Formats: sequence, C-alpha cells, structure tokens
Amino acid sequence: MALVDLKAICKRYEAQTILRGADFAIEERERVAIVGRNGSGKTTLMKIVAGILEADSGDRMAQNLITIEALDQNPVLDENLTVREAIERSLTHITAIKDEYAKLTQKLELESDNKTLNDQLATLGSRLDFLGAWNLSEQIEKIITRFNLKELQHSKISTLSGGEKRRVALGAIMLKKPDLALLDEPTNHLDVYMVKFLEELILESKSAFLIISHDRYFIEQIATRTIEIEDGHLRSFKGGYNLYLEQKAAMLESMTKSHETLVKQLKSEQEWLNRGVKARLKRNMGRVEKIKQMKEEAKKNPSIIRRIKLELEREQKAFNREDGVNRKKALFEIENLSINVCQKTLIKPFSARILQQDKIAISGRNGNGKTTLLLTLLGRLSATGGIVKIGCESIGYFDQDRSMLDDNKNLLETFCPNGGDHINARGASVHVYGYMKNWLFPKEFLDKKIGSLSGGEKNRVALALLFAKRYDCLILDEPTNDLDIPTINILEEYLQSYQGALLFVSHDRFFIDKIASKLWLIKNDQTISEELCSYSDYLENEALLEEFEKCAIEAEKPTPKRESKRSQQKLSYKDQRLYDTLPIEIDGLEKQIKAIESAMFEGVYAQAELVEQNQTLQALKESLELKVETYFELEARKENYAS
Repeated sequence: MALVDLKAICKRYEAQTILRGADFAIEERERVAIVGRNGSGKTTLMKIVAGILEADSGDRMAQNLITIEALDQNPVLDENLTVREAIERSLTHITAIKDEYAKLTQKLELESDNKTLNDQLATLGSRLDFLGAWNLSEQIEKIITRFNLKELQHSKISTLSGGEKRRVALGAIMLKKPDLALLDEPTNHLDVYMVKFLEELILESKSAFLIISHDRYFIEQIATRTIEIEDGHLRSFKGGYNLYLEQKAAMLESMTKSHETLVKQLKSEQEWLNRGVKARLKRNMGRVEKIKQMKEEAKKNPSIIRRIKLELEREQKAFNREDGVNRKKALFEIENLSINVCQKTLIKPFSARILQQDKIAISGRNGNGKTTLLLTLLGRLSATGGIVKIGCESIGYFDQDRSMLDDNKNLLETFCPNGGDHINARGASVHVYGYMKNWLFPKEFLDKKIGSLSGGEKNRVALALLFAKRYDCLILDEPTNDLDIPTINILEEYLQSYQGALLFVSHDRFFIDKIASKLWLIKNDQTISEELCSYSDYLENEALLEEFEKCAIEAEKPTPKRESKRSQQKLSYKDQRLYDTLPIEIDGLEKQIKAIESAMFEGVYAQAELVEQNQTLQALKESLELKVETYFELEARKENYAS
C-alpha cells in the first residue's frame, strides 16, 4: 500500500482550475520530484498530500500512523528559541522513544521471559533504527555545521533572515526522518556545498520524499520519479531530470507538429545535460581509482602525493591562463579592490577586467560577500581599497529584493508608465501582451497588481522589464531564485544570445555551467579565484584536491615504532588457520545480517517473530564485531612480523 494515495483530485481557486481529476500515489522510499510552471499547482498538490488542504473533490488515503513533515517556503518557527533549541525541541518525539526503550530494557532485565515487553522493545528498536536515533547528538552537530548554522546556534530565531530560518527548518526535518518528507524548493538559499550535503542526506535516508525544485542537477541526482503538472493534469516519468526530458520529448514528438519548437528545446537541453553528466561520471570513476592508487602509493612514498597535487594545481593554472592579447572593450577595470564591512574582511585585494561579451558567474559559500561585491562594482557601496573603472554607458541590475517593481502598479502600468499598450523592447515597438506572452504571462495578468503576484511571478516581471531595455552590461543577483524551469529556460535563451557583458551571482550549478564562460569564486579566506573551466569541473577538481590533501596528511603521520623481531611472534598454525578462514566467516555473517534487515524492513516477519529475529540480529552483529576485531589483530601481528 502506498504511503499516500490520491484519487481523482480536483481543486479550483476562484475561476481557475488547478487540478483536474489528478491521481497520485507515493510509495515507501520513493523520491519524487514535481516540475511545472509557477502557478500550475505544485504546492497545492503537496499540501493535499500533506493533508493540510482539502480537495474540492476526490479521495485522499494514507497509511495509519505514518509521519509526514513539510518544509514550507516560509516556515513558522518559535521566534523565542535559539537555533539549537529549535532543532532539539523538534526532536522530542525521538528522545521520548529512546527514553522508553531504555526503561523497557531495564525492565526486561528483571522479566526476561515477558513476551509483551520483548514485542514492545523490538517495535521501538525497529523505529529507532529507522530514525537513526542512536547517535542523535552527533547528527545534530553535523546538520548545524554543514548548513552553516554553527555561528548562529545560540542566536534567537527572531534575529535570523528568511534563508537562515529555512535552513533551520530543513535541518530539523532531515533529523526527524519522517516516513514522508515534503520539501518545497529546499535548495533555495543554500550554497552549492549545502546542496551537495542535502543530496547526501536524501540518498542515505530511508524516508520517502516529495520535492518541488527548479534545480535540475539536484533533481537528476535524487529523483527516482518525476511528476509534471500541466493544465491541471499529472504525468509521471521514471527517473530524474534527464529521463524526464527524454520521455517528454518522445511524447511530444508523437503529437501535433505545433510542439516542434518545444521538442527541439527539450532535445537540445537533454543533449547538453547528457554531455555534462556522462563526462562527470567518467571523471568520477577515474577519480575514485586514482584516489585508491594515491592511498596505496602514499604508504610507500608520501612525496608522490605532493608531486601529483602540484601537477594538478599547475594543470589548473595552465588551463586558466589566457594566451595572447584580448582586444575586446574593457567595461570594468578592477585594480586591487578590497572590501571590509564592520571590521570584517569580505574581499581581499582583487584585480580583474570585465570585457565585452564576458559571461562571469560569481559563487561561493553563503555570507562570503557576493552581493556586497556587486553593489561595490555598481558604486552603491564604497570599497575599502583599490579602484573600479567603469567603461560602459549603461548597466542593468537585477536584485533579490526586486526594487525596480512597485507593488501598487499593475503589469500594464509597469511596462507602459506613460500610457498606451505598446512598449519599446530592444528598439522594436511591440504590444505589451505580445511581449509578456514570451515570459509565460496570460492576457488576464495585465491588470493584476504587482503586490498580488507570487515571488516567482515577480521575478518574471522584473526580468522581462530588464530585458526590454538595452544595456552594455547586465548584473544579476540570484536571477533563478523562485523561477520555474520553463522560465529559467527562457532566461537562459536570452542570456546566451546577449551580446553585452554579464556578471551574475548564482548557486545553480546547471545554470552556471550553461551560461558562464568564466568563474569568480570567493574562497573561505575571502580571496577571489578566477577560473575558466565549468563550475562542475571546478567542484570535481576541488573535491579531488581535498582527497589528495587527506592522503598527504595520512602519509606524513609518524609511523609508530615497531617492536624488535625478537619480541614479535610468528602466527601459530592455529592462528594462521583462523586468519585464513575469518574473511569467509565475516562475509557469511554480513550476508545473514543484510538478509534479516531487508526482511524486517519489508515486513516479511509477523509481529510475534520480530522479537526473535531482532535478538538473532543483535547476536549476529556482536559475533561479526568480534570476528572483525580478531581478524585485524591477527593481520597487525602478521604485518609486524613481516616487517
């Protein structure tokens, strides 16, 4: 039985039908991504699955006693708690189960033959296994650290930004490990390192996930199924974003020829994605093998690690070196620019040139000064040191607050402030509706107030307003935030054909890979590294260097003094026999443990059998631990004697 099963769901808002007889079910451990245009019903579907929104008609069925947790775009938290308190208090149900388990364990020592107690203990033990609750304090620490909440852990929730509150709420949900987690745009306000950590958590989790996201690499990495909502109907596609593109293109190709343009776009994006994914997969396989070799060679000669690390760094520098003289017009000349805010260094001295047709992505961890750098280049903030020379006449700026929009005006007033219904879009006079249709706005939106629009719709208006004018240089701060994938595709087309200079801040790896020809990466030491490779290549290279660093550190650790051969003893015949047979026994025990755990998770055993099987499982694990420990002791003695 599915965790949640929806049948013939219909939902309307005023005159608009959002869902038309939609069927949807999610099974245990499934990871389902929802895609579709803003306003198509993604969040509505998620709320109906959660049971917090009633459908107009249709049925919702859910398994008894399942736990469901939802991450809203604007989570509600107790403002009086600190970050750590908020996370810890969200886990009281887990600590309660642990306390009950401890009490029953003590009670069972006095009543070992009490079948009811054994059954209760087995049930609680299985639940704690599912929740991964045995090392809860370590998990909390890991979440706080990796979601960049360490410095904020004693700060009140009321002092946090919207993005920081979302990270607290997301961390709490991942620690709760519900049967079903509903995540609405979980990668918003996360830097690329946090997104990678979230991917790891989701892939390791036993929970089922229903996720709304516009991050195409994220969907590709985590989704086992992709659901598209279009015109109130749901379509299901196996796999992640790549397979979704492939199946959607094949489906449209068999339909009317009016879809030819869309089919072409889908196939183009799929080919682009395939090139990147397959190349990274090939690199990853080679990387894993190289690291294995590194670790083996490091045992023999630590200098090998240092040599290869230096070669890799030299190769990277050579790749980034521009040969010859670039004669394109310099729109920005940056000389030794440094930025300090409140006695904190955000940007250390940095020099660079922004040339005509440059497409530069700025990225780095949250709080590293990316937006501050943009505002300094625009002259809205003063630099601490250095010079910024501007050689362009017009600069278009898109900010995260969408300050160019007036909430009290409607779309027609926004695009035609002097009256009429035509706008000058890049030198051509076009009807405002014809232009807005390119940005996926229907005609009835023209008289809607900006203040009544969603965040994604406001972003679309702001971008449409920006691209209606001609600029020598565009500066965009997180332009893909709150946008749906179809709108991001439109934005990408505009930017790929744009002839001026482009400087943008983003954490969207797919978007950066597709648009940027150059990277400015703000490091943890607040220096800026200029790179000419793709962002995905850079991240792979960065991870590889980190592995090499670990290998070098391990290799340089002093080798413990060995005993003299006189004090060492050769393994006896009995010990040698044990050493030879232990790997076979260990392998057999691991297979038995895996088989029992799989059967328990799949519900093969009746309730009465669970206690016995749980006891068998614990005995096997204890035996395995003892045999592994014995094997390593014998192996150490064998190596010591040989050396």
